[in-house]
Amino acid sequence: MTKQLTNIFSVKSMLKPEQIVGSIPQSKTVYKNFIKVAWPSALEALLVALVSSVDTIMVGGLGDGAIAAVGITNQPKFILLSMVFSLNVGITAIVARRKGQKDREGANHTLRIGIILSSCISLIMSLLGYIYAKPILEFAGAEASYMSDALDYHRVIMVSIFFTALNLTINAAQRGSGKTQISMRTNVVANVINIIFNYLLINGKFGFPRLEVKGAAIATLLGTIAACLISIFTLFSKDAFLSLRYKASWKITNSIITPIIRVSGSAFVEQVFMRIGFMAYSVIVARLVQMPYATHLICMNILNLSFCFGDGFAIAASSLVGQNLGANRPDLSIVYGKTGQRLAFVVSSILFAVFIFGRFFLVSLYSDTPEVLALGSTILIIIAFTTHFQTSQVIFSGCLRGAGDTVFVAIVSLISIMIIRPTLTWFLAFPVGLGLQGAWIALFIDQAFRFTANFIRFSRGNWTKITL
Repeated sequence: MTKQLTNIFSVKSMLKPEQIVGSIPQSKTVYKNFIKVAWPSALEALLVALVSSVDTIMVGGLGDGAIAAVGITNQPKFILLSMVFSLNVGITAIVARRKGQKDREGANHTLRIGIILSSCISLIMSLLGYIYAKPILEFAGAEASYMSDALDYHRVIMVSIFFTALNLTINAAQRGSGKTQISMRTNVVANVINIIFNYLLINGKFGFPRLEVKGAAIATLLGTIAACLISIFTLFSKDAFLSLRYKASWKITNSIITPIIRVSGSAFVEQVFMRIGFMAYSVIVARLVQMPYATHLICMNILNLSFCFGDGFAIAASSLVGQNLGANRPDLSIVYGKTGQRLAFVVSSILFAVFIFGRFFLVSLYSDTPEVLALGSTILIIIAFTTHFQTSQVIFSGCLRGAGDTVFVAIVSLISIMIIRPTLTWFLAFPVGLGLQGAWIALFIDQAFRFTANFIRFSRGNWTKITL
């Protein structure tokens, strides 16, 4: 058994003889290199997820309506940020390629164009989200009982979008260059500030006004501004690979914008499919009564915390895949992709045990309502069986994006997230009568399908031949 496990985790087992281009590092070196890049990304993803979770936990004392008011704003926010997310996929992939090619000027030029595009997009989205806040939340399924709180939270969050977008784009470029610790530090600061001001503003402590749900939004805004300023500050180190003090052009040229559009364009299509699917899923679940919907939001927060490990490994894999493809080492790109999946499997096995044996405790962090605890603990069993598919599919799709194979990932998102998940959610939740459990079974099937599709695509290896 031990010998079989050693062989599975060995670098030698990850490549076929005909795939080897040059010398392959020892397994210890490969895992060390991967973890060095991955752990800050995983921690960063955890901290990003915690921003939403902390708000949900800390407003939980105000009741299920407050939890619903905060949770209903998530999908509209992500839809408005979808163009920025798509842009950042291209920025990370291209900066990683330029790093592998040792093209510092090209990487810095790409960063500057990314900053310009991200700023313009986020300002427009922020304005639209603020002006049309009520129609957006009504479409998302917000109920009249908590609409006022949802509007207060959403409008403040819309102000934060510009700072969020700029921070995300700078961090995306830094990750492409392998500097994953920078984005981790910015998110540590954001979360500390968020927690402090949540405590002060939600219930009105130490002379601060009691703002309840709106206070949670203001705390998030303050944390986002601080993170953005720190990200900008990191670009003023003269000797850093990415630096605003390095002489590079701010001009939008075909040589820079073409590869960005090529990768980000397909990524945007993927984001559209994802966000429509996620929104449809959220709207369908919101049709359940308030208690199941509040339970759903709690479980989604817990699921997102598990997602962070897969996201962190995917970020590392995407960066290392891009850099090694830029250095003409497709074999090492394959190795680092498979290394990420092996590590994700280990983490998922631990999470499986945590979700099974700690399910009541985890739900109780958000709510002590008996009905929520009972239903939420059942959902966490489904989440436990989802986690292996979830983390591995995120790794494989991250590798494909890092290589520029975003068209395939977009097609998978269309089929799985936009069609399979919402259709099965409606069918299982209402005609079959499974309610919230049916919605989560649909999510499990979605994750399993995406894992299968992305694994097959990754295994065929055609993505290693894409040029940017």
